[in-house]
Amino acid sequence: MYEERASRLPGAVVWTNTPSGTGDGRVLPDGCMDLLWHEGRLLIAGPDTRAYVTEGASGVWAGVRFYPGTAPALLGVPAHELRDRRVDLADLRPVADVRRLTARVNAAPTPQAGLEDIALRWAGESDPPDPLPARIVTALNAGRPVAATADELGLNPRQLHRRSLAAFGYGPKTLARILRLRRALALARTGVPYADTATRAGYADQAHLARDVRDLTGLSLSRLLAGHG
Repeated sequence: MYEERASRLPGAVVWTNTPSGTGDGRVLPDGCMDLLWHEGRLLIAGPDTRAYVTEGASGVWAGVRFYPGTAPALLGVPAHELRDRRVDLADLRPVADVRRLTARVNAAPTPQAGLEDIALRWAGESDPPDPLPARIVTALNAGRPVAATADELGLNPRQLHRRSLAAFGYGPKTLARILRLRRALALARTGVPYADTATRAGYADQAHLARDVRDLTGLSLSRLLAGHG
């Protein structure tokens, strides 16, 4: 069972998931990075370019999902170094610090409460967030072309690509594609017909939507909506 709520950290989401059964789970790409807790360990989930298959990992998972582009500043690591990876927090932070943080989470009323406290502390110790990543997300999520987004933000295409790699883990074209997928899934889950979903989300047609969903998630849209992902 999956549950989530808005975090006290602006833009972030606190979640918990207890997989049911022994089948594989599927985490869809969303442009985000997560601080994770699982069986007493702290990990970082980097930005995914395709669905991440959990391969039947059992037990309770908890996490803080950071707003796209915000986690690298808190971790001190560019997002592209963690692309399509799950790594122990101890690979990024001093081992002694991670031991203290792990003990704090394990002693918290719930793992997600402990994770949220860590995220808030990291944010309080960091410089104010760079507004550029959020502006990139807003423009691309509105369906603006990459070239127009660069012009709007006062960047040339190479600068936009470099800034996107550091903030999101991939270039603006990939980010735009992932955000479009999220828009399409949100529409389809409310019962919007697939053809209308494709048009409203920014695809050329329903066939384009079908190809993109399968390429990014490994499943057809109907299977995703049926709960197989």
